[in-house]
Amino acid sequence: MNTIAVTSDHAGYERKQAIIRYFYEKGIPFEDLGCYTSEPSDYPDFGHKIAQAISRGEYSVGITFCGTGQGISITANRYPGIRSALCWIPEIARLARQHNDANICSIPGRFVTDQEAINIVDAFLNATFEGGRHQKRIDKISSGCICDRSRE
Repeated sequence: MNTIAVTSDHAGYERKQAIIRYFYEKGIPFEDLGCYTSEPSDYPDFGHKIAQAISRGEYSVGITFCGTGQGISITANRYPGIRSALCWIPEIARLARQHNDANICSIPGRFVTDQEAINIVDAFLNATFEGGRHQKRIDKISSGCICDRSRE
């Protein structure tokens, strides 16, 4: 298995720590991209960091946490080739990979338990993109995209 990038802001820190412990127990290779404490931090800093790393090909998939999972996912989705999916139950995580070829699983740290987060991560990592009819939809995501309107 390839190394998995994990990151969080302060609101997702404790849940990220549960996943890190789980990865250690299972021998799953990972890289912790921060934050490293529960002191207040800003989710965009970590959303940018993981999205840049995955966009550059340093990692194929990532797991992110913030309070709702939304902010860090929105930030990551600003990058070409990133498909960050907000996943609050295992079935959403599985379908995000199978149908949307998601490469980041964003989990709402304040709204799931440690065990629920583990189940979500397992579903995400054990699913594979089905391709076929889903590929044409993935291709449409970036076609015609204006990724940075501030430059217009």
